[in-house]
Formats: sequence, structure tokens, C-alpha cells
Amino acid sequence: MPLLTQPDGAEIDWQESGNGASVLVANLLHGYPGMVSGLVADLSADHRVITYDLRGTGGSSRRGPYDVETDIADLESLLEHVGGVSVSVSLADASLRAVRIAAARPDLMEAVVAPGTHVLAAAAAVGTDALTASGSVLKAMVKLLETDYRAGIRSMVDGANPTLSEEEIRDRVTAVVEHASQESVVGRVRAWIRDDATEAARALGDRLWVLDYPGNPWFPPSLAERMPEVLPEANYVSVEDGPMTRPDLTAGIVRGITGAKAASKTSRFQA
Repeated sequence: MPLLTQPDGAEIDWQESGNGASVLVANLLHGYPGMVSGLVADLSADHRVITYDLRGTGGSSRRGPYDVETDIADLESLLEHVGGVSVSVSLADASLRAVRIAAARPDLMEAVVAPGTHVLAAAAAVGTDALTASGSVLKAMVKLLETDYRAGIRSMVDGANPTLSEEEIRDRVTAVVEHASQESVVGRVRAWIRDDATEAARALGDRLWVLDYPGNPWFPPSLAERMPEVLPEANYVSVEDGPMTRPDLTAGIVRGITGAKAASKTSRFQA
């Protein structure tokens, strides 16, 4: 696996597959490669797909800090190294990093697809029935992650995936615990609770696609309904399920974006 060395000596493990328009698939803070393997395989058929491990996870250095600024710097460095991407598919907290980079550096990231996530700020959930609207729930989640890491991960996985069987939950929890260090997950959860990327997302306008699908109590329909008020120029698409269960649906959105970009460039060239 290629490694990208950062100025502080940390190494970021990244992967590349396929050929075509470049797409970044950015996992969430406790994500592991198997969670996005279906989407990566689908897109790799006609796209160049870039994935990477956040520091503190996978093959990347297990050293902090695990804060927003460092994570953005790591990703920006990777994008510069690979020559930028047309689209980033950014799961959960990865959307906060993506919208900031896309707003500030459109040369590195042209568009952002946020599947099933409305996590541009925990505060955006206030007044809805989202679990993220409850300060006590968030505080309890951090406490559990700190005192019993495996139990904390199980709570996060179980709560976000009510249709998984007991065996599937156990397997996913084991995969997460093996992939992501406790320190990195706790640090990033704390950072997400304090963070707010709304202004950066608003600056993207119609370069942001938010995919809504049912079944996640952390981000319920009431939160999805509010998002057009917060980000009126973004694109909103309802899909049957998320990128893990139905990767073809998210891949189809990406192909629509990259296909339209290619068609636009062709018509400008012919004109």
C-alpha cells in the first residue's frame, strides 16, 4: 500500500483502483474498508477511485492529533498528491472535511456527495427527534467510548443499523475495533460534536448532493426535512438505502455527476 508522509512524520495509507474520472470515497471516523468495499468495487469499473485510512486507523500512523484541522490537512495533502478528484463520496463526519476542502479548493475537489448524512453540525439537529439533538445522549456516548471502547462502538453500530442481525453487529464491531484506535475515535467524536461546517457547505451551492434514506435514528426524516432550509441550493435525492446496503444507488448518483461534467467539457470543446 502506498504511504504519504506528512510534515509531522505521520504516514497516511491510501489506495487507488480503476480508471476514469477520479472519485474519493471517504469513510467515517469509525469506518473500515469493508464498509465501502461494495461502492469502491462498483465505481472502479469506470472510475479511478481513491480511498485512504485516517491517521489512527488501518495502515496509517497511530498518532494524533485527532482534530478537524489535522484531518483536513491530511486529506488536502493526499488530494494534492493524487491530482484532485471530481467527486468525493463522504460518509458521516467525512462530509465536514469534504465540504470545507471543496469550498476552499475546488481545484482539488469539485463536488461532494453526502449519502444519508446530515451531520454538517450537531447543532443542526436541535429541535428534531434525531439522537444527535440530545446533549445527554452525545455525552453518554463519549463516556462509554472512553470507559468501554467495544461497548461504545457496539452502541454506535447497533443504533445506526437496526436491521443488522446479532452476528452482523458482532462482526462489524470487531472490524471497527481492530481498524480504528480508541484514542482516534474518541478524539474525532468529540471534535464532531463541537464542529460546524454549515457555512462551507452553503458556499458549495449546487456542488453538494445530500442523499436521504430511511432507518437511521441518528439522522431521521425530521432532520432531512430541515436541510433544504439550511442549504437551499444543495441537491437532495431520496434513495432506498445507503452506500453499504445499496452501493449501486450511490454509484449511480456519482456517475450522473461525472457524466454531466464530461458532457459539459465536450460541448465546450466542440463549441
